Amino acid sequence: MNTEKIVCPVDRTLNLINKKWSIQIIRDMFFGKKHFKEFKEDKPKLSNKVLSNCLKELEENGLIEKHVLDTTPITTEYHLTEYGKSMNKIIYELAMFTLHDANDNSYSDEIRNDLKKTFKEKLEIND
Repeated sequence: MNTEKIVCPVDRTLNLINKKWSIQIIRDMFFGKKHFKEFKEDKPKLSNKVLSNCLKELEENGLIEKHVLDTTPITTEYHLTEYGKSMNKIIYELAMFTLHDANDNSYSDEIRNDLKKTFKEKLEIND
């Protein structure tokens, strides 16, 4: 008899991205964010320590790759792995969840349509 505990796939996925800023960091990489300082510029409340830990965990989980460039000063770039890029549909659906809410008045129709188009293009979503 197989006694291996079966873990829900949703729980396993959430464990990969369970840090507070993980989803935003992954999203930013789809939008071209790659350097440590670029993550910080857009998220002033994100401390260096939290960002470092989050990037390290995403790297350990195989979602991103870290490349240290031989520059002065040393530059570190982060890229999504193919595994990380496979989260494009998850990120897209998270965005669409709010954008499809007709009762949400946060966005004009024009902005809502522009955001849908941008997310679809950047996340390479095909109908």
